[in-house]
Amino acid sequence: MGISLSKLDSRCLLLNQGIKMLIMTNQKNFRLGIFFAIAGTALFSLKSIFIKLAFQEGIDATTFLALRMIIAFPFYVLVLLYAIKTRPEKAASFTRKDGLAIFGLGFLGYYLASYLDFEGLSYISAQLERLTLFTYPIMVALLSWFFFAEKITLKVLASLVVSYIGVSFLFFNESPAGTSLVDDNVALGTALVAMAAFSFSIYVIFSKAFISRLGSLIFTSVAMLSSLVFILIHFFATHTMSDLNVSPKLWVLASLLAVFSTLIPSFFTSEAINRIGATRTSIMGTLGPVMTILLAVNLLGEPFGWAQIIGLLLVLLGVSILRK
Repeated sequence: MGISLSKLDSRCLLLNQGIKMLIMTNQKNFRLGIFFAIAGTALFSLKSIFIKLAFQEGIDATTFLALRMIIAFPFYVLVLLYAIKTRPEKAASFTRKDGLAIFGLGFLGYYLASYLDFEGLSYISAQLERLTLFTYPIMVALLSWFFFAEKITLKVLASLVVSYIGVSFLFFNESPAGTSLVDDNVALGTALVAMAAFSFSIYVIFSKAFISRLGSLIFTSVAMLSSLVFILIHFFATHTMSDLNVSPKLWVLASLLAVFSTLIPSFFTSEAINRIGATRTSIMGTLGPVMTILLAVNLLGEPFGWAQIIGLLLVLLGVSILRK
């Protein structure tokens, strides 16, 4: 009996140690997930800053977008090749119909949305751009209702009203000093960014089925590579090859945009979702507008007053209503 109790005690001790190790592993995964979510959000938030700094150097949106995608191109090719090699069953299920559909989604999500966003940033502050873009979850909900008959709840309507009141605070605040009317450039810039959010929202709701079947690596790589086709067509229809002969500083900014605000945060966000789930990751994403505003104030010298504070708080509140 004494030997049996001793063995039982040993097994209980091993079980207890195993449970402790499992808890420690889960805690480590959670902490890493939070880190990836925050880091991904912070890097995405730098996008508006890089673009604004590039515009100060005199480059136009089309050329800078082309530079960004030219730099990112080889990375996405490598990711696609890696995905095909490690996920042969998913790659084998890829059809010509999938290619055409993803080609179209790449146009909407990574060419049109990016171009409209870049153009909009040439007219408005990085703060207003980020808050306007941040309302895209509401557009996703509305488009899901329109295309897939998903129910529109009072929560969605409340989120819509509160968020766009917040955007309106910054929108009217960016009028020229001493006037009561909204500047035409501010209206144009905000409209362009809103259309960018709308285009990206369509991409989001129609991409889910392809991501589930093909995997995010294959889908995202093909969509990004297809967007390069549209970007280059646009560039060479309106520019010449010599326009890519830009200053070293612009190549640095384009490289930073391509690597640190496109490639790395996309992988960080995916890893965060894997470790802490989509809900927690999206909640961490609410830090994005805050980070962009802080960076815009400190690096670009953009103003920050009560209008910015109220606008920020209302947009964060509006989106958080949708996510509860």
